[in-house]
Amino acid sequence: MAKRAPDQMKITYTTSAADMDRIHEAFDRALESVRAECGKQYPIYVNGVELRSDTPPIVDVSPIDNDLVLGEFTTASVAQVGQAIESAYQARRAWEKLGWRKRVAILRKAAELVRKKKFELAACMSLEVGKNRLEALGDAEESADLIDYYAWQMEDANGFQKKMDKLTPIEDNTDLLRPYGVFVCIAPFNFPLALAAGMSSAALVTGNTVVFKPAQDTPWTGVRLYHIYREAGVPADVLHFISGKGSVIGDALWQHPKVAGIVFTGSKDVGIRMFQGFSTQWVKPCLMELGGKNACIVMDSADLDAAAEGAMKSAFGLQNQKCSACSRVYVHRDVAEVFTAKLLEKTRAITIGDPTQRDVYFGPVINQNAVKTFERAVEMAEKDGSVLLGGKRLSEGAFARGSFVEPTIVKAPLSSQLFREEFFVPVLAVGEVDSLEQAIEESNRAEYGLTAGLFSRNEAEIEKFFDEIEVGVTYVNKRSGATTGAWPGAQPFCGWKGSGSSGKGGCGPYYVMQFMREQSRCVVDEK
Repeated sequence: MAKRAPDQMKITYTTSAADMDRIHEAFDRALESVRAECGKQYPIYVNGVELRSDTPPIVDVSPIDNDLVLGEFTTASVAQVGQAIESAYQARRAWEKLGWRKRVAILRKAAELVRKKKFELAACMSLEVGKNRLEALGDAEESADLIDYYAWQMEDANGFQKKMDKLTPIEDNTDLLRPYGVFVCIAPFNFPLALAAGMSSAALVTGNTVVFKPAQDTPWTGVRLYHIYREAGVPADVLHFISGKGSVIGDALWQHPKVAGIVFTGSKDVGIRMFQGFSTQWVKPCLMELGGKNACIVMDSADLDAAAEGAMKSAFGLQNQKCSACSRVYVHRDVAEVFTAKLLEKTRAITIGDPTQRDVYFGPVINQNAVKTFERAVEMAEKDGSVLLGGKRLSEGAFARGSFVEPTIVKAPLSSQLFREEFFVPVLAVGEVDSLEQAIEESNRAEYGLTAGLFSRNEAEIEKFFDEIEVGVTYVNKRSGATTGAWPGAQPFCGWKGSGSSGKGGCGPYYVMQFMREQSRCVVDEK
């Protein structure tokens, strides 16, 4: 991993540095600079050339204030997508032949640039996604660490090349992993830098060429990442930036016969459709993270204050718009009343508002469709159980022009669909259980299997939780986030069941090798 300057603080999603003046002063300067860039028009980039189309552009507005136009982005055509893929296909051999050491050096430079620009990148994400300051800075910081971590994996494995045993004295055997070719990288809105940087850097460092499409809601962040890669030295024909509507160009991106692999984070329905349709002539890599319905289990032996804080932070950080967000709590009946009271108290203390401001924790949801989803979830909650806190759209005063809703806590019977469906909005369902066995059984009923948390002081319960919970990422007694906070090299982020496609996740030691295929080379010298 790259070394950090002694005075350079790492800001993660669990950093308790909100009172550090120098961080906020730097953010304020960056925010002023980024605001000055609002309203510009942006092309797509194919082979380094700026291209535009006759189709009306994507008007990227802030969820904080829908009247604030961040930029107008070219809506790519199907033909332009084809151009990008063809160019990436033609460049694939030269990029591989450049060698892993030179690719690593370029990617290391990209990570340095992300750190150098992290305050501007964070300010951009705060305006475009509605992240609070520390969430946005954490996203930028994670992006740099992901790039470095994947570059380190190439170094640590010596480019994934290894001498093998000899069957006879006259043969020389080598095993190596080689790139597939062209990867399409389709990123989500919620971590528009970290997840985009993670998937694209893994593809690039392993020698694949990339066609990169950010989410329709976050092209402003996406184009900044593109320029960072180009500034770092990624050739124009190796990386292509495509903005556009998934309904128009989505199929063209992944159905092109010269696309060798897909890496995608998004909805389960879209991901499964791509997975099922991508491999026709032969099986192709389809690396996917498809959401979660993440449970926090609180047992009667738990530190209830820690449990309430951990559940609150995981449920309402980024307005629950994380794949790892806690959306359901199973609390032991004996401590349910006390735990719920603490959870409500901590949630009431949340500051709601413009997340670019220093002391605001809870901002808007991403768009008006998310507001409608919130309203549907609340309607379900009112029908199935009782709304303990929140439940309203915020539309008065400063909230009027944005996509603001209240952090909402619901008590519901375990049979409610609130415990099964992924809403991706700030509605937390709380249900009571009689035992850990029941809590695990209920947790495993969901089709998703991304993250889960347990609060317990009982070692046998902890071991049982690890053994029986059907998720890829587990946390025990994590006050800073019951189900959230994975970091590169620390907590691999891998989804089981409906949450993933490969069984090996980002942030972990087995991610990079998925972008390569194995080749065995045997050379016989008969001299």
